[in-house]
Amino acid sequence: MTAPAGHQPAAPRGRYFEDFTVGEVLRTGRRTITSTDIVNFACLSGDFNDVHTNHEYARQTPFGEPIAHGPLVFAVAAGLNYASGINDGTLLALMGIDNWRMKLPVKHGDTIHVESLVAALQESKSRPDAGIVTFDRSFVNQRGEAVQEMRITILYRRRPAAV
Repeated sequence: MTAPAGHQPAAPRGRYFEDFTVGEVLRTGRRTITSTDIVNFACLSGDFNDVHTNHEYARQTPFGEPIAHGPLVFAVAAGLNYASGINDGTLLALMGIDNWRMKLPVKHGDTIHVESLVAALQESKSRPDAGIVTFDRSFVNQRGEAVQEMRITILYRRRPAAV
């Protein structure tokens, strides 16, 4: 199927490389982690570790109850970033994650959001149509505590030249 004559595809709503500024902080919406999320992630991943799925075992840990898997929290944060629109149509690739740290447990009922500090911008040497953005990223709970932190590097499209 072809587009009608004169029809232009919709511009991406995401940010281009040139739209980021070192030092700015981007914040997403919020989402509550539920027991259902934890159980569903255990089923999806096959990780049924007792600290996530066994209430009696978890009651005897310092957490007192099952906690969310670290990668579950990362996955929810990725969804929050997508929902923000920042990456929609402009993200090309996840290039790396460094210094991923689990700072505090995430439990049923905790509500998280993402705060991303733009730490560095670098033009791509191999792709003139792309640039590299490095973020210092925190996943923050409802008490304002960072539950996970990382440095994440993403390849973005550059803004197309005006015609």
